[in-house]
Amino acid sequence: MEPFRILESRTVVLPIDNIDTDQIIPARFLTVTTKEGLGEKLFADWREDPGFVLNRDDARGAKILVAGENFGCGSSREHAPWALIGFGFRAVVSVSIADIFKGNAVKNGLLPVEVDAETHRSLLDNPGWTLLIDLESQTIALPGGRSVGFALDGFARHCLLEGKDQLDFLLAQESAVSAFESLAPLKIS
Repeated sequence: MEPFRILESRTVVLPIDNIDTDQIIPARFLTVTTKEGLGEKLFADWREDPGFVLNRDDARGAKILVAGENFGCGSSREHAPWALIGFGFRAVVSVSIADIFKGNAVKNGLLPVEVDAETHRSLLDNPGWTLLIDLESQTIALPGGRSVGFALDGFARHCLLEGKDQLDFLLAQESAVSAFESLAPLKIS
């Protein structure tokens, strides 16, 4: 997984509340076991509309999706962040993001950012703004010189900064685990 430190990009705005994971990646595309090609299926049903925001030229290359409230609700499918990353997004910004989706996003290198209602409203009202997201300082620099902070679980932040998922983190602790186990060998009676 690629480390996440600073991301500067234009935004794409999808001002719809309660976007569930079945809208992000419809269930009929979940028969795959790899991530390849899922970006092409992102919001597949909505993308049938030529006017859908992700079909527009100005959406190409944008790495930050600004979504409505309660983004990623519904099922726990990990394919949803896979599809977002496959399309090219590296961060999703909303006033609220579903907990399971947030966990899956972090495990795959997609930064979920929850901002206050005023900032969220500004982002929704100004599609195409260029933002600078700094994960180390946990801030977003907005146009006009304004900066806002955001919260993120410390372990999630560490993993994103290091470009590691939970398994990578555990495997890096192997020598410490072995040393601990040698102090108190397992006794089976």
